[in-house]
Amino acid sequence: MTNRNRIGLTWISYFSYALTGALVIVTGMVLDNIAQYFQRPISEMSNTFTFLNAGILVSVFLNAWLMVIVPLKRQLIFGFVLMILAVAGLMTSHDLTVFSLCMFILGVVSGITMSIGTFLITHLYDGRQRGARLLFTDSFFSMAGTIFPIIAGILLARALPWYWVYACIGIIYVAIFVLTLFIEFPVLKSEAAKPGVEKEKWGIGVLFLSIAALCYILGQLGFISWVPEYATKSMGMDIAAAGQLVGNFWTAYMVGMWVFSFVLRFFDLQRILMVLAALATGLMYWFITSKDASMLHWIIMTLGFSSSAIYTTIITLGSLQTKVSSPKLVNFILTCGTVGTMLTFVVTGPIVAQGGAHAALSTANGLYAVVFVMCVLLGFVTKHRQHGHVTH
Repeated sequence: MTNRNRIGLTWISYFSYALTGALVIVTGMVLDNIAQYFQRPISEMSNTFTFLNAGILVSVFLNAWLMVIVPLKRQLIFGFVLMILAVAGLMTSHDLTVFSLCMFILGVVSGITMSIGTFLITHLYDGRQRGARLLFTDSFFSMAGTIFPIIAGILLARALPWYWVYACIGIIYVAIFVLTLFIEFPVLKSEAAKPGVEKEKWGIGVLFLSIAALCYILGQLGFISWVPEYATKSMGMDIAAAGQLVGNFWTAYMVGMWVFSFVLRFFDLQRILMVLAALATGLMYWFITSKDASMLHWIIMTLGFSSSAIYTTIITLGSLQTKVSSPKLVNFILTCGTVGTMLTFVVTGPIVAQGGAHAALSTANGLYAVVFVMCVLLGFVTKHRQHGHVTH
């Protein structure tokens, strides 16, 4: 493979994570405006975003098999067509059913590109370089979370329609599409013929890590999706300040990923994961109990930084539970995390309807506590030390 091809494929991976990050994270910013647009209660409107998350889950799950059947280049070109249709549907229709369908399509496009992006990184890089590249790729999810809430806040503050936010997100896929046209993709072959790779038992540690992945993503997105509502309705901030709050979280999250990609090499992964989970749980509790609005920016930045390495470390530890890293094992943990994404508004919507945004934030805090418990339990059964995988 030429160096030009490798760089192009790597950038497609980066943009694929940015696309998913933008679509998922911007929801909390536009939710109130969309609820007003369709004249529905905000807690009811939040349920329609389950279609976005369901689309991501379905496509991530199915693409483990589809990537072998449908060439990657063809999938990304088809995804570009779907992206245009979905954004056009959002901009031209005032029907809730069409809105839900467009959200599902956006989810499918996002899931396809993210699963392809993940595969490309694991295909192009090995060993420690793979771990560092995965962490850096994941930082583009956070980078989008930094940029697009700020963009959304600016657009909404100027009274522009909410759907222009999604038109801006579509620009990311334009970059993916342009790169796709000029890059050669690897040809995939079925792994069924590979002997011995899938025979090793995963162990109960994978169960703990899968629960941790689900609870972490559900807790994180449940928290960040309702922060704007909590900040504006309970803490008296305007929408631009609330957007800045979300942007601060993802900025710190992104910086944390870059820092931890270096720091994690010097620590036992299970122990540092346990410490980070405990720290994140404590910081989130501080955020939801603080009465000082000016402190929220500092707390959420510290929370973003300290929790940035948790999800990637969960996935890395999962891949180290077998002597030979199993793609299906990694995909299973990724799928569990995606289930957490899908359940975000299914779980938090009714909670907000009953107890308000603060109740949703408290639920997210409880889910982080579960992640910490899973990390403690993992310490008794993890296999990464006996396989010699003590460092990143």
